[in-house]
Amino acid sequence: MLQELEELKLNALRELDAINNLKELESWRVRYLGRKSELTRVLRSLATLPLAERKAVGAGANEVKAKLEDSLEQKEQVLRGVQLAASAEEGGIDITLPGHPFPTGRLHPITQTIYEICDIFTSMGFQVVEGPEVEWDYYNFEALNIPEEHPARDTMSTLWVDFETDSGERPMLLRTHTTSMQLRVMEKMPPPLRVVIPGRVYRYEASDATHTPMFHQIDGLAVGKGITMADLKGTLYEFARRFFGEDRKVRFRCDYFPFVEPGAEMAIECSVCGGKGCRLCGNTGWIEILGAGMTHPQVLQRAGLDPEVYSGFAFGMGIDRMPMLRYGIDDIRLFYSSDLRFLRQF
Repeated sequence: MLQELEELKLNALRELDAINNLKELESWRVRYLGRKSELTRVLRSLATLPLAERKAVGAGANEVKAKLEDSLEQKEQVLRGVQLAASAEEGGIDITLPGHPFPTGRLHPITQTIYEICDIFTSMGFQVVEGPEVEWDYYNFEALNIPEEHPARDTMSTLWVDFETDSGERPMLLRTHTTSMQLRVMEKMPPPLRVVIPGRVYRYEASDATHTPMFHQIDGLAVGKGITMADLKGTLYEFARRFFGEDRKVRFRCDYFPFVEPGAEMAIECSVCGGKGCRLCGNTGWIEILGAGMTHPQVLQRAGLDPEVYSGFAFGMGIDRMPMLRYGIDDIRLFYSSDLRFLRQF
């Protein structure tokens, strides 16, 4: 596969050299850097490789991607310069005069964060899958050991869909966590499997500095033979090192979630106060970013897997808090305020 990546890079650069207009350049970008490109296909196939090859191929694919992106930017600058010079010769435009500024569209910081987190886990052998935002009660609660009378439902502040069965039940809702996809994945994908699941989730709650009614999560799930808590901690420590930097302090503590046993939470040192305590971290110096644990045997059984043979781990994190922790932002509502002065910083 490394040889395939090298050939892909050489072919892409050879075609890029021959391009002489911006329309062809855009077609090249879609072909080699788009979401359905050959490079993306290689990245998504990492999970099928043996562990010994996975890291090397992932690192090689990221290097090829960076090289192609740099070459694309340089080529675009050259072509735009040629286009301006040609326009000046035809229309007598003085190209030394300042141009008219045009606003440049960018990805929202939350979208940027989703892509970055998915790239980190993809390089570790995970696949990215998505699921429905309007979900069944069974997948959102029942299959995760949260029956109708379970007190954990009270913490979810669920938004129910106005749909009733003949028996008067309301089985549909706006999903309260991307964990609702875990059983769906296990039903369709045989182990061993490693997936991350990004998406929007909804809860009926008031907005404040760290909460909004609609926010984003990424869930992770790994199922196979011989998976232990050490695998979970190693995966999450590696993620924290790559995303926040090696100097950021990380804390694990025991916690309870109905669908894992044992359960844990991972917190990051608050970047606003440096661990001293502030409004953002509730004066604790720490901000919880995810819950995790070993997949509960009953959840495995519902997917038709024998918990005596298979084990797994799962984690779920709030994406919106990630850029807050990285950049020292003290109010989550700024991401949804449509204030261009704030958004242009990203």
